[in-house]
Amino acid sequence: MTEKFDYFVLFAEMRTGSNFLEANLNQFDGLTCHGEAFNPHFIGYPDRADILGVTQAVRERSPEALIAAIKGAEGKNGFRFFHDHDARVFDICMADPRCAKIVLTRNPVESYVSWRIATQTGQWKLTNVTHAKSAQITFDQDHFDAHLGALRGFQLQLMRGLQTTGQSAFYIAYEDIPDVDVLNGLGQFLGVKDRLKSLSKKLKKQNPASLEDKVANFDQMKDALGGVDHFDLGRTPNFEPRRGPNVPSYVAAAKAPLLYLPLRGGPDAQIKHWLAKLDDVGVDGLQGRFNQNSLRQWKKAHPGHLSFSVLRHPLARAHAGFCAHILSTGAGSYPAIRETLQRVHNVPLPAEGDAYSLADHRAAFTAYLHFLKANLNGQTSVRVDPVWASQSNLLQGMGEFALPDVLVREDALEKHLERLTQDVGWTHVAAPQPEADTPFTLADIYDDALEALCQEVYQRDYVMFGFEQWQAS
Repeated sequence: MTEKFDYFVLFAEMRTGSNFLEANLNQFDGLTCHGEAFNPHFIGYPDRADILGVTQAVRERSPEALIAAIKGAEGKNGFRFFHDHDARVFDICMADPRCAKIVLTRNPVESYVSWRIATQTGQWKLTNVTHAKSAQITFDQDHFDAHLGALRGFQLQLMRGLQTTGQSAFYIAYEDIPDVDVLNGLGQFLGVKDRLKSLSKKLKKQNPASLEDKVANFDQMKDALGGVDHFDLGRTPNFEPRRGPNVPSYVAAAKAPLLYLPLRGGPDAQIKHWLAKLDDVGVDGLQGRFNQNSLRQWKKAHPGHLSFSVLRHPLARAHAGFCAHILSTGAGSYPAIRETLQRVHNVPLPAEGDAYSLADHRAAFTAYLHFLKANLNGQTSVRVDPVWASQSNLLQGMGEFALPDVLVREDALEKHLERLTQDVGWTHVAAPQPEADTPFTLADIYDDALEALCQEVYQRDYVMFGFEQWQAS
């Protein structure tokens, strides 16, 4: 009988039990799972130099080369794939019916808490219980909302990929992994004759305590999640309710009928402080953390409301994101992506304590723009983060729920904000000045060459929104 599949992909996320499932898959005679083969920061495992003779550098240039090696290896081979792995590989696998799809899910609250603990302890696998490390985390709803949004978006993308190609997947929940009968059913799905009699003994369960013991502010977490009904849906093939736009990021004034729909990479802090000043409250007095239902209720309770987003010039936005998330090593920075940009994409970022001149800054930012061009064209394995995604794409995502009534331009911010307050019958207050990029501003390095390069990166935004050359305000 002809084999149905040539290779397999295990779709999972961090702290969903994917290491344990992989260990059990590798117990089957004829099955081999090669870890996170397309993780943008390493190949397979952090201490590996290659998979089946294919190095990370070769894989970066041609993910097809590694897939070909996996398909051609003895037995049936596969790999684990997370939402922030090489997006090119997702498209290749979804278009190939000879690729078996396994989807591992877990309650997202449990996986989030486990992930935060592993981040604190540095322990991602446990092979000896005497070496177990434990920690308590503090639940952060904004952080969790972002985490859940990324998982949900990927699950919806995965489900649509299966639907539009007429394929089916083998769904397995975290709680099913210790069930030998389920694992044997997975082996049958993959087309192997071998059957397991017992589970792998290599890995031990980490953090077996209850959530109440693992979360310092457990009662606060319960209150924050009490009105939401989708946190048990990790046990099902998709994450309902569907929520394409990032609704929890929307911010409403304390009293004024104004709703801010942030475009990441824009002047978020400045706008939030302005909204707070309208009603003489602190930023913590603003309304947020909406879901679609609560946002509808807010809209009903505020007739005549206006929603708005702020468009930032693409070059200013790219520079602000570079300074805050890539060049910086402080809060809000992206250390893993920073390291990959240095090692794989030759972005000359300084090590801590190194001298860093204006010329160094211009060279690093120029290299970063070249990376963005490749990244937005789907030519890298690094995720397209909302901080540097095109503003037209972010608005398109918002349109799945509701587009903003007004697009405010940052280069004429005060005029637009005053008009907004007039339109809703509120007293206008001046917006605070934005914080300057550090260690150098865009004005310090700006020239026609940077403008031309940015137009190549964000051509669609320049055309769609009519951006002209950047000018210092």
